Amino acid sequence: MGLGGCIILIAVGAILTFATDWKMEGFNVTVAGLVMMAVGIIGVAAFTSIARRRRAVVPPVAQTTVVDPDQERRGY
Repeated sequence: MGLGGCIILIAVGAILTFATDWKMEGFNVTVAGLVMMAVGIIGVAAFTSIARRRRAVVPPVAQTTVVDPDQERRGY
C-alpha cells in the first residue's frame, strides 16, 4: 500500500467517523472509521520511514590530480 492508499484510508475513516450518523446493530461505524484512520496514519509513518531509508547519500567525489610521468623525470 502506497502513500495514496494510506491517505485514502485516512479520508474514508474521517468521513465514517465525523460525517455520518448511521446506526447499525452489531457494527459501530464510528469505531470502524477510527480504526481506518489509525491504520492510515501508521501506513504513512511506515511509508515515510522506508522512503527515507531508500534515499542513498552519495559521498562527494574527491579531487584527483593527474601527474605526468615525463614531468616527474625532468624535475619540474
